[in-house]
Amino acid sequence: MSPRTGRPKADKPKDIRYSVRLDADTEKKLQNYCSTHSITKGEAIRQGIHLLLEIKK
Repeated sequence: MSPRTGRPKADKPKDIRYSVRLDADTEKKLQNYCSTHSITKGEAIRQGIHLLLEIKK
C-alpha cells in the first residue's frame, strides 16, 4: 500500500460550527483584536469562551 497523502488528522478536529450575529461596533473590536494579535476570529472566540469559563471558577 502507498502512504496516504494530505494533511494529518488533527487531535481535536474543529468540526462544530456556530453562527453569531454581531453589531458593527463589536465586529470592529473583534477585527482590531484579531489583527493586533495575529489570530483568526474563530481563535479569538475560542479564547474568549475559555476566559469566561476560567472567570466562573
